[in-house]
Amino acid sequence: MASLEAISQIIDTVSEFVFASDNVLVKKGSFKELGDYLQRIAPILKQLRKEKVSDSETFNNAIEILNREIKDAKKLVQECSKKSKVYLLVNSRTVAKRLKHNTSEISRAIGLLPLATSGLSAGTIEEIERLRDNMQAAEFKAAVSEEEILDKIELGIQEKNFDRSYANDLLLLIADALGITKERSTLKKELEEFKSEIENEKDRAEAIQMDQIIALLERSDAASSTREKELKYFAKRDSLGTQPLEPLQSFFCPITRDVMDDPVETSSGQTFERSAIEKWFAEGNKTCPLSCITLDTSILRPNKTLKQSIEEWKDRNTVITIASMKEKIQSGDEVGVLHCLQTLQGLCEQKDQHREWVVLENYIPVLIQFLSEKNRDIRNHVLVILCMLVKDNEDAKERIAKVDNAIESIVHSLGRRLGERKLAVALLLELSKCDLLKEYIGKVQGCILLLVTMSSSEDSQAARDATELLEKLSCYDQNVIQMAKANHFKHLLQRLSTGPDDVKMIMVKMLAEMESTDHNKEILFDSGILAPLLHLVSHNDVQMKLVALKALQNLSSLQKNGLEMIRQGAARLLFGILFQHSLPSSSLSEHVAPIIMQLAASTISQDTQTPVSLLESDEDVFNLFSLISYTVPDVRQYIIQTFYALCQSPSASDIKNKLRKCPSVLVLVKLFENESLNLRASAVKLFSCLVESSDEATILQHVNQKCVETLLQIPKSSSDEEEIVSAMGIIRYLPKIEQITQWLLDAGALPIICNYIQEGKDKDLRNSKLVENSVGALCRFTAPTKLEWQKRAAETGIITALVQLLESGTAPAKQLAALSLTQFSKSSQELSSPMPKRKGFWCFSAQTEAGCLVHGGVCTAESSFCLLEADAVGPLAKTLGESDFGVCETSLDALLTLIDGEKLQSGSKVLADKNVIPLIIRFLGSSSPGLQEKSLNALERIFRLLEFKQKYGASAQMPLVDLTQRGNGSVKSMAARILAHLNVLHDQSSYF
Repeated sequence: MASLEAISQIIDTVSEFVFASDNVLVKKGSFKELGDYLQRIAPILKQLRKEKVSDSETFNNAIEILNREIKDAKKLVQECSKKSKVYLLVNSRTVAKRLKHNTSEISRAIGLLPLATSGLSAGTIEEIERLRDNMQAAEFKAAVSEEEILDKIELGIQEKNFDRSYANDLLLLIADALGITKERSTLKKELEEFKSEIENEKDRAEAIQMDQIIALLERSDAASSTREKELKYFAKRDSLGTQPLEPLQSFFCPITRDVMDDPVETSSGQTFERSAIEKWFAEGNKTCPLSCITLDTSILRPNKTLKQSIEEWKDRNTVITIASMKEKIQSGDEVGVLHCLQTLQGLCEQKDQHREWVVLENYIPVLIQFLSEKNRDIRNHVLVILCMLVKDNEDAKERIAKVDNAIESIVHSLGRRLGERKLAVALLLELSKCDLLKEYIGKVQGCILLLVTMSSSEDSQAARDATELLEKLSCYDQNVIQMAKANHFKHLLQRLSTGPDDVKMIMVKMLAEMESTDHNKEILFDSGILAPLLHLVSHNDVQMKLVALKALQNLSSLQKNGLEMIRQGAARLLFGILFQHSLPSSSLSEHVAPIIMQLAASTISQDTQTPVSLLESDEDVFNLFSLISYTVPDVRQYIIQTFYALCQSPSASDIKNKLRKCPSVLVLVKLFENESLNLRASAVKLFSCLVESSDEATILQHVNQKCVETLLQIPKSSSDEEEIVSAMGIIRYLPKIEQITQWLLDAGALPIICNYIQEGKDKDLRNSKLVENSVGALCRFTAPTKLEWQKRAAETGIITALVQLLESGTAPAKQLAALSLTQFSKSSQELSSPMPKRKGFWCFSAQTEAGCLVHGGVCTAESSFCLLEADAVGPLAKTLGESDFGVCETSLDALLTLIDGEKLQSGSKVLADKNVIPLIIRFLGSSSPGLQEKSLNALERIFRLLEFKQKYGASAQMPLVDLTQRGNGSVKSMAARILAHLNVLHDQSSYF
């Protein structure tokens, strides 16, 4: 019966173990594994309780082992549920050994059951065997992280490494292993519980070991408050006196005569500095330097007692030095301050404990003050010392936070020489680990800009530190905005891509309002800003759409960006918004339209061999252009400007042809009368593009007398030079039919046109297009078919202006001027007045002036439009040397009017006097077919005259022969005819 009771107790204990194992603070997995094994044992025990059990010694022994070990396991569970987490962690190896022992013993006990009990089923026996094998194979040991912690604890105790940073690192590892926060208050609480646990420890040996662990961990920042550390430090300092002590004689190495750092004892019992005695042995010496006793060179025992005494002596003197030097630093001159700082830096470099004493002596405010010193060496030493003091020291960081203008002083060093900048950014990087300081650093004026500049430094370490600090500061939205304003867009892009909507709104609003340079805009696009912005344009929130569109408008003004937007399909999205007339989206349209206009402007001059096209189909063109009929004025203006830009792009010809077919073109003409001067100007400019090269029928559909009158009002009322140029361009390209010309005359067009020509001839090339259009418009009034119009034009004195334009105008202006002079000259013969006859006896009457050398009568520039009287022959001859074939050809036309009809003899003489004939001969070799043909026709007539054939025939012969050999049919025939005049070929030559 006793066995049955024991079995029932075991079953109950198993249940209690499994329940309690959920609450263990460490090694949950290991306890669960053992619990699973015990739960598999429970059914076996329940079966045994039903069977007739044996009362053999083996059976009772098995039950006894099970009872003992499972109770011990239950006790372990309870301990691991109640004791301090830190205590359990440092005892994790012991816990693992106990678990292994319990599991091993339990597996041995259940292995005895089949031997001591009859009646067990085969299935139960198989389960017992499997269970035993599983438990015997089970491994319970400390986790890797736990082993790492235990190894560091052992190493720290062994080497007496009570360094604060070592303890801090160790405590952080413990926090990670225990799964607790790294807040100082949490860590302090855990340490207090650990200490309390040790105070109750009865095992003396374990208590000593735990005391050593506590001594190590108490060096951490979390172990005590700043106030507690100060009290402890000052109590120690005040007990030491104020004067450093001389070293004891035993502290000196007999070999080096210096105070020892690592004293070791030889086999003779004498103590030396380790490095000195090792060098003694290495030089072949086998005896003691003092006693000359032969030594066992393999024996060097650390003299821990002496080493500890030396360290205590050094620490005492260091505390006194640090305390006494503070006053010297504050009151000393520049040289003295520098010396003290060098000493202080050396002490800080030696030990972490020294750095802690410097902090506790409240050196930080004193050091911060020195950052405003003019001496660069002083500032550099201060930065080095501060960087060492704050390294992994929250207390030091908090002290800096309390000093007025501390961060500002450090930031100022970012703008100084490279060495100082490097020290300052390293210090700020360490300070940024403190949340309070991290938030403040970015707020200091100029800090972000200086850091962004440093992130591109040639010094790799400075650049890395600046980049890392920017990364840390990017947790604040305002800092990200400042970074973007300094051309550092990485974090802005991250926010726009992955941030919440409220943050995206802040970032995109900044982009919309930022006054960006072209360089900034290019960097943003190269960094990938377009995709997130287009995503925001598709956002459901209208306000988000608006701000994103403003940002795109800001960035799309750069041509490169505009082209990239078109390539990535942004135009399609924008057109979609613009065409949604059913939505209350006028405000959206007002922001979309200027973007589309800028995209169009970006297509004007493209370097690529495959031009980018904004409008992909006829439907796009017609849909967009149709909006000028019924959208708000601003949108209408942007659409017109869009097409104006496209009319100057590589696709201009195609766009113009499509627009001419649109019924909405009539709206442009109506807008000539619009009250909005900007809208009117845009309409005039676009219509000017469409009129050029347009057929007469198309123009006449849109232009009437009122339109002409309105156009002529523009030069009087507009301050937009480009609008005036465009208005004059429309007049220039209007069909040259009598009705339109009469409308222009009636509306006073001629004085306006002539005035622009006369004003423009003396101005620079800025007004060249206006002059060109004005001279082009004049041509309709100089046609020889209407003498009345020619006379009205000449009365304005325009012929003189045209001649002057031959010398100062652009190539197109010269060509058009020559054309008008040609047309004027064709009427000269008819208008030249006969010479008056002498009255009475000719020998007694006054001698009359000679008539015109070409026309024979009385000529003037105003009355007969004579080129000679207008002094036009010289300027026309000069233009024959121009590189533009059009100018040469038109000027030649004008000059050849002088040899028309019966004027051949007199006109040729004038041309010869002005050296024109050699130029005509030169044109025989021109690559311009028009010049060749006109030159041939002129020479064919001129060489009919013996005088000129003899004078110029020889120089013309070779070019003419060349033309007979390589020219086309008509050219070859004409050249041969001239050669016949020159008697080089006979009249029956096959060339004819």
